[in-house]
Amino acid sequence: MASESLRPFAEALLQPGSPVPDGVINPDGVPATTRFDVYRNNVIVSLIDALASRFPVVQTLVGEAFFQAASREFVINQPPASPVMLHYGTEFPAFLDGFPPAASVPYLGDVARLESARRSAYHAGNAEPLDPAQLEQIAPDQFEALAFQTHPSLCLIESDYAILSIWQSNSQGSELDVPANTPQSVMVCRPMLEVEVRGLPQGAYAFLSTLQQGGTLGAAAQAGLLSNPAFDLATTLTGALSANVFTEFEITKK
Repeated sequence: MASESLRPFAEALLQPGSPVPDGVINPDGVPATTRFDVYRNNVIVSLIDALASRFPVVQTLVGEAFFQAASREFVINQPPASPVMLHYGTEFPAFLDGFPPAASVPYLGDVARLESARRSAYHAGNAEPLDPAQLEQIAPDQFEALAFQTHPSLCLIESDYAILSIWQSNSQGSELDVPANTPQSVMVCRPMLEVEVRGLPQGAYAFLSTLQQGGTLGAAAQAGLLSNPAFDLATTLTGALSANVFTEFEITKK
């Protein structure tokens, strides 16, 4: 009942220009318009600041003024659904995809996905990485039937743009080393203590996505080849194992 009575107050906080909720009055009984407007602005600013801390490279790409204007629009239309702010902003990349003023920066949403993935990976659960030596006991004719459990922090991003290079150049202050419209796929994972961001070779996104969804090694290899004829199974699997993205495996029934 108490939460229902607070709903008008909470909704008014994120609706600039809306009247002061009933019951919010000054000591003289007059609606506390000025005080409430200050409080409302502080709430919106704090949410914008939370987005800025999660998407620093996005802010660098578009500038502080643009970022604050876009964030304000997002906050007003998609306020927090929970008092726990850990996951607030996960819908921001999709919002940027459809934000008309950002149309001139078409890679902005995907860069935001990379930044969001880094935050999610940091807070993901822990799991002991798979020791590659365990695979030595598998007979060659069983490899296609292998299914791997991926690390809970693993996030895969495929983009039509050079999001890894763009993110690196803007977070490290270096020059962009490839054209912005160069397609890149990225793997984000925290197998140990630190979040790691790695570029993926050709076909690896389809390969790892299939494994992450529970597909077998055989199915994943086929997906990689269908995605890109240059896909190299041995190189990609070795790279994934060295990056500690797997935690367990099982031999499924053929």
